[in-house]
Amino acid sequence: MSTWDLVVSFDFDAEEVWIGEDPTNAHKPGTLSQGAYGAKVAVPLVLDLLRRIGVTASFFVPGRVAERYPHRVEEILAAGHEVGHHGYTHTSPLSLTPEQEEAELVRGREILVGLGADVRGYRSPSWELSPITLSLLEGHGFSYSSNLMDDIRPYRHEGHEIVELPVHWTLDDAPHFWFDLRSWSKTVRSSAEVRAIWEEEVAGIAALGGLAMLTMHPQIIGRPGRLQMLEQFLRWALDQPGVRVSTAVEVARRTP
Repeated sequence: MSTWDLVVSFDFDAEEVWIGEDPTNAHKPGTLSQGAYGAKVAVPLVLDLLRRIGVTASFFVPGRVAERYPHRVEEILAAGHEVGHHGYTHTSPLSLTPEQEEAELVRGREILVGLGADVRGYRSPSWELSPITLSLLEGHGFSYSSNLMDDIRPYRHEGHEIVELPVHWTLDDAPHFWFDLRSWSKTVRSSAEVRAIWEEEVAGIAALGGLAMLTMHPQIIGRPGRLQMLEQFLRWALDQPGVRVSTAVEVARRTP
């Protein structure tokens, strides 16, 4: 089997995923408690898991989360993990003016750099890019984006120096575990089912020598039972032939 890449990544959204979607949620402690769990309980548990199995991960953090929980970002960095950009607020670039998008990019990066991060990667809060996002990233010293689903291998954007590290909903925890409170039509899947989906997809990517970008959220994957599944899944992945476990920025640097 050829060499293939595995990146373990987390979008550390905390409360911002709900506030960015609807600012009135800022006054709903019950709603926000879902995100607070990520910062209060899940991130320490995730860091302990990664330490036990010897995996260095990539964390994408909104600037306002870093402002609210600077100690958590410092703990992530102290453990040797990469910290990337995930907006200042958790707001899609498509809902911003060009000036607002640049302001979000600059402010979020300033906060993360101020905490000691060498910020090279950008993951949009919505996995969406505006017509100017790539130019903004290039102009502000970023080296990669991790937002699009058009490949299973890293590539360089035409006309830009920005590397794309493809993602997909299959290897994201949210589609499988996020309960739809509005309609109650989307139920929570079992950890065993999600592990089977992830193993099937990763095995397929490995056979093709591609990049498996595992995208998770501390408030979602960080439930106790799911963390047990995650450890089992990662130990399985680490035992697969040809695997090369890297941070996102390391994969980007290797991309021609």
